[in-house]
Amino acid sequence: MRARDLAVEYETVGLDSDALDAARLMAEHRLPALLVVDELGAPRAILPASQMIKVLVPGYVVEDPTLAAVVDEGHADRLCEALAGRKVRDCLSTTTPSPAIAAPDDTALEVAARMAQVRSPLVAVVDEDKAGVRLLGVITASHLLERLLAAAS
Repeated sequence: MRARDLAVEYETVGLDSDALDAARLMAEHRLPALLVVDELGAPRAILPASQMIKVLVPGYVVEDPTLAAVVDEGHADRLCEALAGRKVRDCLSTTTPSPAIAAPDDTALEVAARMAQVRSPLVAVVDEDKAGVRLLGVITASHLLERLLAAAS
């Protein structure tokens, strides 16, 4: 199996996309993460759903999770208001690594190794030539596992 054969179409957002729209996209499609691309469509970051959740939770609760028990439900129901007016770039961690990228001819093991190395739920499959970078698709961890398990049967 080669990366080009494993890659599927996947939702992407731009760095300047609306953060609330990005969160809705994640929720509606139950995505583990979004691939963030630049204005030319080249992969720039992976925004995990867990990072989006972290943006919603007030900092004092992240530091002391026991405080979550004293926040009333009405306030908790309005957590997504924290995304209003923010861009996707504002939701990326300062330590967000570059996205894992595979070449079209990479093997499933090479893809798995890259995914494991950066602990990413996604690997972008990119074809590079003189014209630039072209995103062929994405390989998710669950899709890779599915294909590897099928091959083992």
